Formats: sequence, C-alpha cells, structure tokens
Amino acid sequence: MLARLVRELPQGALCYEPKWDGFRCLVFRDGDAIELRSRHDRPLGRYFPEVCAALRALPAPSCVLDGELLVTRDGRHDFGALLERVHPAASRVARLAAETPAYYVAFDLLALGGSDLRDEPYRDRRGMLTSVLDRPDTPVTLTPSLDAATVARRWLGGELGAGFDGVMAKPVESTYQPGRRGWWKVKPERTADCVVAGCRVAAGSEVSSLLLGLYDHEGMLRHVGVTAAFAREQRRTLLPQLMEHAVELRAHPWREGYALEGGPAGRLAGSAGRWTPAMPLDWIPLRPELVCEVAYDRPDGSRLRHPARFRRWRPDRTPESCRVDQLTEAVTGWTTS
Repeated sequence: MLARLVRELPQGALCYEPKWDGFRCLVFRDGDAIELRSRHDRPLGRYFPEVCAALRALPAPSCVLDGELLVTRDGRHDFGALLERVHPAASRVARLAAETPAYYVAFDLLALGGSDLRDEPYRDRRGMLTSVLDRPDTPVTLTPSLDAATVARRWLGGELGAGFDGVMAKPVESTYQPGRRGWWKVKPERTADCVVAGCRVAAGSEVSSLLLGLYDHEGMLRHVGVTAAFAREQRRTLLPQLMEHAVELRAHPWREGYALEGGPAGRLAGSAGRWTPAMPLDWIPLRPELVCEVAYDRPDGSRLRHPARFRRWRPDRTPESCRVDQLTEAVTGWTTS
C-alpha cells in the first residue's frame, strides 16, 4: 500500500499518522521464525537482530505487520545511521545493533493467526494492531493515530520535531491494496537561512547552483547542501552579482576542502584526497557575505539530503547568525489532542 503526495491535508473520514523517515518494512512472523522484507522485497532481518528478538516477544505468534525501521541517535532520528546498519560483516552488524539499536514502528496489520486481514477496513485493522502491540516500552511500537485534522496540521507545523517526513492520511474504511496509492501524504516545507559560500556555473554564463553553508558550534562554516531552483532569466542575471563576492580559494573558509559530502570531514570537489591530487575547481568560491532563505524537505543529520529550493535573499541576516542547529532539532513528543 502506497501514498500519493498532495499539497493540502485531506479531510473527511480519515486517520492521520506521522510519516516516518526510515526503511519501509514488512514483518512476517510464524512462531520464532521472523522475516523482515523491504518495500522492494529485499531481506533485512540479518541486519536488525535486536528488532527480530523484540518481534518474537509479541503476544501474536503468527502475524504480518507493515511499518518502518528507524534509528535514533543523539536525540533525533538519523537516516544516515540507519543506512550504516545494512552491512555485510556479521561482526559489524552485532556491534551496531548494540551501539545504534533500531526499532520498528508498526502502522498496519495484514494478517493475524492465519487470517488475511487485507480486505478488512483500516479502522478494524488498526484496532487489532493495538491489541497485538500491548507493550509500549519495547523496540516494537505502535505509530500514533488520530482523527483530528487540527492536530495533524500542528504536526505539519513542526510539533513532531526533526526526523519526521510529514503526515499520512488514511481512509478509515479503506482496504489494504498492495502496490496501490490508496493513502495520501503531506510533507511540510521546512526553511533555513544559509550562507552562500560558492556557486557552480553552467553554459558559460548561467548559475547552475549555489553552495550553502552553516556555522557549527566551533565557528567553522560547514557545507550543508546546494540550491538550484532558479528561473532561466534569474540564472543569467545572478552571476554578475555573485562575482562581486568572488575570492581566491586560499582566502576562502573551504580552502582545505571542508564537508561537501559525508559529514564534517568530507571533501569539496577539486580538493586533494589521500589518493588523488588536487584538481581544477568546478565551483567558484565566494566570500561568505550573502544569506539566502531556502526550503527543503528533510535534513540528513546536519546536511540537506536533497537540493533545496531558493526562496529569497535575506539581507537582514548576518552570515554568523546562520547556524547548523537549524537542521538538527531534537526529536520531540507528539500531541494527540
């Protein structure tokens, strides 16, 4: 069962749930035999032994669940840490299961005790799922669900905190149809004020993207992503304005190749690596003087997972006030009333 992205929160006879930022995962349990399968039917069980152990403790010896695998690190959901859990070495799997344990958030029950429930209305499946997940303080939990659109709007407004990917809306009378988009999803638009510390140029005279930075707690400007959503005319007129702030790399905060990919010690394109010499730059360094507001879907730790959308310039903001903690809010509890 899949969801269709919509801009506005649907209303009617619906249940609203958080949209989690993890691995979609089906659970098949038959006694002590546990199988975890990804959305694309890939086996996941060997990577998450602690989740399999928790599933064996459920009061339902035979069931099929739909939900998401998640990892929380430093008080927030961390998709990067979740990706690290998928590793071929058994020793590393065991170590990460202890260091960054995963948990499973269930949101649907497809079978119970040999009975196929997919043709049952969602309202009834949810009720039976609640009876199966009767132990809240375990690595297998039940996703919050409510029928109040007003609270769901507050979720979209940021009440859920970082690490959530929006709100799901599910018709209470809907059956479970594999592969069909019978649910809806609404994603919030998050914004951040970022320092423009560089740009890339395409077609000789058009700006293709801006390189965005945020200051960390040590005062270092970290590369956090790019924005590339410009109209064609804006791409042509922007370059002369940016070139007024151009600077040689040796005078730029990223002269050592700080953090383009992979966290605080990543490399900028063109910088020297352990095995490679420095190459000609494919970006133009700019003095960190300009600030712009961008919209983004979700962070990945202290970075933007996808290219951000340019919203406006912020001449009222100083570059030093643009901090990386805009992207690293702690996970908060949710309100259901």
